[in-house]
Amino acid sequence: MHTALVHLGAWLRYAHYEFTTVTPATQARVNARPGTGKARTLRGVFGWSRPFDSTLLPADAFEAMQSGNLLEPQAGLFRSTVRFSSLGRMLFAHSAYPTQGADAVFFGPDTCRFAALIESTLREQPLKEGARILDVGCGAGPGGLVAAKQNGLPAELVLADINPQALAYARANAELNGMANAQCRQGDLYGAADGQFDLIVANPPYLVDPAGRTYRNGGGSLGTGLGERIVAEGIARLRPGGRLLLYTGVPILEGHDPFLVAVEPALKRAGCRFDYRELDPDVFGEELETPAYAAADRIAAVALTVWQHGEARP
Repeated sequence: MHTALVHLGAWLRYAHYEFTTVTPATQARVNARPGTGKARTLRGVFGWSRPFDSTLLPADAFEAMQSGNLLEPQAGLFRSTVRFSSLGRMLFAHSAYPTQGADAVFFGPDTCRFAALIESTLREQPLKEGARILDVGCGAGPGGLVAAKQNGLPAELVLADINPQALAYARANAELNGMANAQCRQGDLYGAADGQFDLIVANPPYLVDPAGRTYRNGGGSLGTGLGERIVAEGIARLRPGGRLLLYTGVPILEGHDPFLVAVEPALKRAGCRFDYRELDPDVFGEELETPAYAAADRIAAVALTVWQHGEARP
């Protein structure tokens, strides 16, 4: 799979392929339009996840997909089990639509907002040379890879996830985007990495998912469990002057934010400086129709930046 993903990604880049992955609801609407039942372009195959005829691809690309088990037959056609999304000048492999599998690896608008947050943060306050970066719950690896690229200096990068499928994509994406030396480690949050870091980035699952899908289920009664753990356990994993940058979603209940209420005491006890703000006041509105969010006003996308006390390492 690894070789096939890298080969396909490199070929798609050479072919000037670009695709912005949308929300699942938007993808479903677009794919339901007349004339979209069969892919006629590379974007149809690797972006919109439509069935395609094998003759649409060069023979070596099709053979690479076969050898990497990246194809599934569908009514006399084939369907790619991998999707490729653009993020600036970078290209990322991740699970095809629809992401229904328990180990599916998601990539979408939240990823774009997360990457933009990292870029703006590091533009304002760059990391020092030789910084250690950890992307916890990395998924396809965009957070850590964007941070390392934005830093523009040699850095130790650890991409960590509990999902082996996520690490398979992350490893391929690191090589595809010129960072083959990134370390990919499997484990539960910080259990996958040793020591302290100058920057920890995280975009954890934050919804209540009855199916328990790894990329979607955030844990706890409101989906904020993983985010709370990332903050509480991450404080001790920051070097002096280090930063934790968390992008997540929180349900707002009668105007109150239960996630901030949960994490603020630990941050204050540790003497950490932090900044907390809403990036988007209303995401995944369809979730309000489910029992878990029956009392929620809305689900907001938020950014939490935590600074460990002390001076950043030279």
